Amino acid sequence: MTLHWMLVIDTTDPHRQADFWAEALGYEVEDNSALIERLLGIGAVPIEQTVDSHGRRAWLDLIAVRHPDDPFDPDTGAGTGRRILFQRVPETKAGRSRFHLDVHVGEDRRPAEVARLQGLGAKVLHEENVPEGVWVTMTDPEGNEFCVQ
Repeated sequence: MTLHWMLVIDTTDPHRQADFWAEALGYEVEDNSALIERLLGIGAVPIEQTVDSHGRRAWLDLIAVRHPDDPFDPDTGAGTGRRILFQRVPETKAGRSRFHLDVHVGEDRRPAEVARLQGLGAKVLHEENVPEGVWVTMTDPEGNEFCVQ
């Protein structure tokens, strides 16, 4: 039996992180506005738990990105495939991450991809060139490490 999973990343600014990673990976920011509007309409959630994002109503404290080719639930906007959820937490990142993404672009595309990601707000920490491989370790706008291979 296989299990459905979603990567969840704690952040102080979920919408900024979702925008960065959607652009970095070519993913789509999920559109939960239909669900939110329904819940607002029946008084199930207060307007203060929402925010305007990309010209539509979104949750204030969480937002997800999904692979554009994967299925999603049209009633909620939630993806049912490859998905990353960003949830607001009060504390900032402390220490080195014990979990990170590797973005595979290939040797020929690596320099251009690193430059593109820097343009989106990522920073280069260092480049590794070892017998096991070559990669660039970077951080996203909140300092979470990831590698470009």
